[in-house]
Amino acid sequence: MAVSAKFSPPARAIRAALPGLAVGDALGVPVEFSSRAARRRDPVLSMRAQGTHNQPAGTWSDDAALAFCLAEALADGFSVAKVAENCGRWYYQNFWTPHGSVFDIGVTTREALHRLKADPTLLLAGGKDEYSNGNGSLMRILPLAFYRPAELLASRFQLIFDVSAVTHGPVRAAVAGFLYLELARHLRAGLAPAAAYARLCQEAPAQLRQLTIPAAEADQFERILRGRLPDVPETAINSRGYVLHTLAAALWCLLRCDSYAETVLAAVNLGDDTDTTGAVAGGLAGRA
Repeated sequence: MAVSAKFSPPARAIRAALPGLAVGDALGVPVEFSSRAARRRDPVLSMRAQGTHNQPAGTWSDDAALAFCLAEALADGFSVAKVAENCGRWYYQNFWTPHGSVFDIGVTTREALHRLKADPTLLLAGGKDEYSNGNGSLMRILPLAFYRPAELLASRFQLIFDVSAVTHGPVRAAVAGFLYLELARHLRAGLAPAAAYARLCQEAPAQLRQLTIPAAEADQFERILRGRLPDVPETAINSRGYVLHTLAAALWCLLRCDSYAETVLAAVNLGDDTDTTGAVAGGLAGRA
């Protein structure tokens, strides 16, 4: 595979982040949609088999598969069209699936891929309504942390928006991806998670204003960016599929835990959308 000069990060960084995402995903697959109460009675402590999707232990889901699809597009002469094509190859041809079949897909992603199949020229096929603010683009966005890291702010955000909008069109989904990748950027610079989060909270409000993000949208992230997320009690952390909830839950786990294993297990044991929370937290914890 030819590797773009604009996508040539240290191999160690890739080995830390993407497997970190995939392992968090795989830990959550067998217990996806289970309640937090169920996880308290029977916490996940290691890889499990079967469960919700009847898969072998260590099986990743759409979260890691679509992240791998994006990574391959970045490494192979990037274009948004290539991202869209790879996502379609995953859904219709089992590309980057662990066992040759797709067993899990979000409603918003499925609808976008159906639109793409009907009209391949419609690259930004993601829905734009409130119901399209799921976590399906956040879960796969991490590979962009290694692409054009020195790009100017507006260009970085436009790239995130376009990659997100292949399946998820709202600006809120793109802002969530932007904040996630900004934290990843601070971690790549060598900051510990607490310091990276403090830098994010310090810089992001001005960045969102510079990007002319509508105030009503920027305000959606106020709880994350006020700087006190680690102090929020678990009872106030929602682990369902809304993009704001997933971002907050993943950062909460990262900031309260001391190791990769502790972080991803905490994320999965929040219950509900266990694979995606595990994947989003695991991608960052792999780099921390």
